[in-house]
Amino acid sequence: MIIWVNGPFGGGKTTTAGLLHQQLPTSLITDPEEVGFVLRKSIGDHPSRQKDFQDYPAWRTLVAILCTELDRQAQGGPVIAPMTLLRRKYAEEIFDALAKDGVEVHHLLLHADSDAIAKRIEGSMEFPADEERSEKVRAFRRRKIEVYEQAYATWLGERAEVIDTTALTPDQVAEEALTLLNLS
Repeated sequence: MIIWVNGPFGGGKTTTAGLLHQQLPTSLITDPEEVGFVLRKSIGDHPSRQKDFQDYPAWRTLVAILCTELDRQAQGGPVIAPMTLLRRKYAEEIFDALAKDGVEVHHLLLHADSDAIAKRIEGSMEFPADEERSEKVRAFRRRKIEVYEQAYATWLGERAEVIDTTALTPDQVAEEALTLLNLS
C-alpha cells in the first residue's frame, strides 16, 4: 500500500509522513523529490532540461516504479510518499501505473486555508544556518499557493481524502490520517 501524502508546499507533508512512520513500524518512507534530483543531475545542462522535474515523463515513470518496488520490499507495511502533486494528469499517470502493478494507493491531502499556509511558510526555516537559502524556499512556496488553491478547487479536493489541517497540530493530523486509513 502506498500512502501518498499530498498538499501545498510547506503544508506539513514531511512532518506528517514522519509521524505516520513512527506509528506504523513496518512502514517505509520514500521521497519522490529525490528522484527529481537524480534526473536533474543526470540531465545537467542538456537542452531538454526542465525547470520542474515533474515535467519529465521519466520522473513520473521512475516514481511509480520506485513505489511499486518499495511496496514489494515493505512486505505488507505501507510505503509513505510525501510529495506535492498539483497537476491532475501527472497524479493520474503515477497512480494509474501503481494500480496497473496491483499497488493500492491512498491519496491523502493535507489541506489548509491560504492564510494558514502563508503563516506556516513565513515561520519555516529549512536551512537554520542559511537564511538566504531558507528565503529562497519560502519564496518558492509562496509562489505556489495560488497553484495549489486552483488544483484544490478544480480536482484535488475531489480526488483525495482531505484532512483540513488549518486548526490541527501535527499529531492530530497524523491521528486523523491513521483514522482515514483504518490503521489507528
